[in-house]
Amino acid sequence: MTETATVPPAAGEEESLRGFFFAFSAYFLWGLLPFFMKAVGHIPAAEVVAHRVVWSVPIAGLVLLILRRTGDIRRAFSSPRTLLMAALTAAIISANWGIYVWAIAADRALETALGYYINPLVSIAMAAVLLREKLSAMQVVAVGLAAAAVLLLTVNAGGLPWVSLVLALCFATYGFLRKTLPVGPSQGFFLEVLILSVPALAYIAWLEWTGQGHFRFSEPMDVWLLLGCGPVTAVPLLFFAFGAKLLRYSTIGIMQYIAPTLIFLIAVFVFKEPFGGVRAFAFALIWSALVIYTWPMLRARRRLKADR
Repeated sequence: MTETATVPPAAGEEESLRGFFFAFSAYFLWGLLPFFMKAVGHIPAAEVVAHRVVWSVPIAGLVLLILRRTGDIRRAFSSPRTLLMAALTAAIISANWGIYVWAIAADRALETALGYYINPLVSIAMAAVLLREKLSAMQVVAVGLAAAAVLLLTVNAGGLPWVSLVLALCFATYGFLRKTLPVGPSQGFFLEVLILSVPALAYIAWLEWTGQGHFRFSEPMDVWLLLGCGPVTAVPLLFFAFGAKLLRYSTIGIMQYIAPTLIFLIAVFVFKEPFGGVRAFAFALIWSALVIYTWPMLRARRRLKADR
């Protein structure tokens, strides 16, 4: 007869605390990212994305060496299906990065905040359509409120809030497909940026050859900013990967609102983007939808704590 191994309460709490630190750090850094993107706003978005890719490779590679997970990458290169899926997820996340970089530079940070607010609602809508998952009544109401907010913004602006919708769809699709990639989060990120580094390096080389690039030693500030694209991209993603492993899904689900809330506050109070009555009402609808969507997760956590 064997005994079931149990984690001592103190050890479990320590793991949760570490997970919270990693996840909070990731979302906090993502929330402050608009400041960096404003600083590189004079550089074309495609060039910024290319440097985000290239300078992320050594950081992600170093993490794999420290964790001794390089064998996973060798196995991935022996699987055409894995490489194809990684190429697809890499293309989607690079599109997400490009739109985000452009939107911040174009004074549309509020639209990026809206996109990341509605992302979880888009994810559950995709699950209902693609996976035939049955939505609860509260989830249906939440998705309906989000749709009403998008419709309100569309009528007010005379066109779809495409930045918000594309960011939300890109990230939801990325998350959906990323689950099918048979490697861990840090290994998958390294594989994605490694694949993207081939066209990214070629593009950077072409820009510098034609004199259009900004990685010039005559402009040291631009050089430092472009070098910084690696850490600001890789570090939050790696923090998130480590945090997600140590926390419950419901906790991650609640914490994901930290980043868009910081982006929203920065857009309104620092960047001074217009936030009139219609936008305020639309955001109120989104926030109401998120409360309705999140409430069952909070109740589940309370029940779990009460049963301990």
